[in-house]
Amino acid sequence: MAIARLTGGPLDGQIIPLDDIVGDDYIASYGEGQIIYRRVGDDVNTGPSDGPTEANFAYVESTEPLTVTAAELDDVPDA
Repeated sequence: MAIARLTGGPLDGQIIPLDDIVGDDYIASYGEGQIIYRRVGDDVNTGPSDGPTEANFAYVESTEPLTVTAAELDDVPDA
């Protein structure tokens, strides 16, 4: 099993299982859009007996704004 360590962005500090199908980009749903992390550096612990393989991913961008603007708050009806 391999794990991904995420740095930066909204998932900073998260450790997630890394499927074999993940390439150099990790794309996840976030809110109404997606967030994108990109692999940085070399994988570590790649030997047969030194623990799970670890890959580092750094935040790159999101497809939607991650913060709510004042104008968007004005559009929310009163509760």
